[in-house]
Amino acid sequence: MINTKILKIRPYARLLTMLGEQLIKNERIALIELIKNSYDADANWVKVSFLNFGENYEITSESKIIIEDDGIGMNAEIIEKHWLNPATPDKKIRKQKNDKTPKGRVIQGEKGIGRFAVLKLGKKIKITTRRENENIENIVEYDFSRYDDEFLTENGNAKELYLDDLNISFYQQHPQKIVERKMILGLNEIERLPQGTIIEISEIKGSWSESKIRSIFRDLNRFESIFNNLPNMKVNKEFEVFIYKDEVQKNYHENYIKQLHFLLNEKAVFKIENGYFDSDKLEYRFEINGEKKVLGLLDTELTGNQIFRQHFGKNGEVLRSRKIECGSFNFGFYVFDFSSNALEKYKLDSEDKKIIRDHRIYLYRDGIRVYPYGEPEDDWLHIDADRGTKSAGSFLSNDQVVGYVNITQKGNPNLQDKTNREGLIEQGNATADFIALLRIFLSYVRSKPYARYRHNIEKKERGNIFKKQVVQKRFDELKETIKNNQHLHTMVVKLEKAYEKERDYLVRRAEITEELAGVGLSVETASHDIMAAMGKATSILNSIISDIFSISNVDIETLQKELQALLGLLSFIESQLKDIQLLFRSTKQKRREIRVKEIIEKIFKIYKRILSQEKINFEIKEFGSPLIAKTTDAVLLQLFLNLFDNSVYWLQQVLRDEKKIVITLDGDQGKLIFSDNGPGIKKEDEPYIFEPFYSGKGEEGRGLGLYIAKQLLERNDYSIELAELSSDKILQGANFVVYFISKEG
Repeated sequence: MINTKILKIRPYARLLTMLGEQLIKNERIALIELIKNSYDADANWVKVSFLNFGENYEITSESKIIIEDDGIGMNAEIIEKHWLNPATPDKKIRKQKNDKTPKGRVIQGEKGIGRFAVLKLGKKIKITTRRENENIENIVEYDFSRYDDEFLTENGNAKELYLDDLNISFYQQHPQKIVERKMILGLNEIERLPQGTIIEISEIKGSWSESKIRSIFRDLNRFESIFNNLPNMKVNKEFEVFIYKDEVQKNYHENYIKQLHFLLNEKAVFKIENGYFDSDKLEYRFEINGEKKVLGLLDTELTGNQIFRQHFGKNGEVLRSRKIECGSFNFGFYVFDFSSNALEKYKLDSEDKKIIRDHRIYLYRDGIRVYPYGEPEDDWLHIDADRGTKSAGSFLSNDQVVGYVNITQKGNPNLQDKTNREGLIEQGNATADFIALLRIFLSYVRSKPYARYRHNIEKKERGNIFKKQVVQKRFDELKETIKNNQHLHTMVVKLEKAYEKERDYLVRRAEITEELAGVGLSVETASHDIMAAMGKATSILNSIISDIFSISNVDIETLQKELQALLGLLSFIESQLKDIQLLFRSTKQKRREIRVKEIIEKIFKIYKRILSQEKINFEIKEFGSPLIAKTTDAVLLQLFLNLFDNSVYWLQQVLRDEKKIVITLDGDQGKLIFSDNGPGIKKEDEPYIFEPFYSGKGEEGRGLGLYIAKQLLERNDYSIELAELSSDKILQGANFVVYFISKEG
């Protein structure tokens, strides 16, 4: 071993560029980082002053930015050991010990680099700081104006600069002026404490404008929660940020918070408040429009959700091997209806919509905002992405939800900020769990409470048009108005007849579509068995052909067996296709008396494979005489396809040792009860299950199966409904009663 020596890491000076200018995205983030330091220093206020800028913030040689606070300040030891050293672990260690500031604030910083955000703003920095209870000022001066932005040259000459080559001036002095004084901040006169920090920045970098100051003002006013006076949000009113241009306070949109609170309280269709996700119990607890509700993460209303399955697996199998890693958190959401036919009390004008669209779902850690979440252009919960790549109708739009999520350093240690302060670190399961849990909940809100709200509106509109025959009444009114004008009257009569013909045509098309709707479902269900049979048949046929061409003396007995097997497979395929073909509408298909059990047995053959695969026991029980229905095969096939499909889907969502479907036939009473022991139908869903486009399956459902089945039955004077009598409830899950008797009977 020769020339052995110990080497040390010696960073280049341009590391400061990485920490300050390149890592910090923009001036807004830079200011926020410095303001967080003031917050951690227990300041009551921060004053940001833009001095000697042009009318529209043009930078001059005299331009300065001054950031002043009345925090506890720094002494010489803190400056030397912590402020001047990148990545100092001081705050990180204090946070790990759950230390708080003297005022009880949770420390925000931890990476030890936020202070270098000052280099994003200018090349000359003077920091004057005075410690609480000390009669001395500590002054630190950076002057990097002789270096280029990358610290590669000094006064225009190339130079190899290391971090420890940079000289920082530090000196102390007795206060040159009396610090204890009155000062005006905003509308109030306050007592200036004899402590705090002033950061004076000159040789200004970047560019500034009125619009940029406006956006910074908005951001700084959202530094703490804007949801004060709303449930579950605690706001520290002892910390305020002020912006001045020279001696004039900048105050934009001072009333928007008041307007926002009015909209949240009075115009939100759904107010979801006091929300809490419990990571130990795996449940959401919340109030929706004042009604308390508990929703288990493993509830079937959520386990069928596509986002749930993608992240936690079928029936939450992922959660059997690991816990939720993000921890518990609080939340609140306010959901608006931007549509033109919103209920009158929820209607929004253009100004209302503008205010709402300026906000999204904010994330707060210990009451302090995590950026950039909540910005109008930010889609951190992938809401717009889901609407674009999945079913738009299954997700609320990003701009119609305003809300907050509250996490804490103590309760959510695995949710950490990125070094560049642009959101949460996305490595590991914690952040992915956190975002998935919020997306699942918001998807539930859209597919359940919000869907019911919209359905009621649309049902009312449909009822007004069709049940009240609105169009026909308008024709009658118009004819009465112009009855003395023969020419116009004749034209309206012709228009009315044309409308009636078109309406009859569209109604007929809808009926045909409804009668054909089960074809796709039956083909999808039967296709696996048909394809498997086709594969076996092809294999046998290839074997026969091979034997015939390769063997001079064919074994007749073996050939007969193979041909018999081939015939059996082809017969099975033919049978399956015949059952499917019955669903296709035909003018030759007439109503006839059909034994219901025979149709059920045909459907059972289609579902036999999946029932076996899912370990679902199937049973038919008969009482009295055979149950007869006078209808077509297509109607009954359509009915039972949908009932079987729904039961199988919901039984797949539950973990049970024994899964069952039981069909009870009562020929004497002319009724059938279709039962399963799945999760059943939620009470709040019951009024909607036979309505079009309402589905309990979330984004997977189309909401047409039961609606079409009901329509087809009613055309034959039959009916289907949920079992209400205890005697009709055979199993603990969903129980449907089908009456094959005339309504008049």
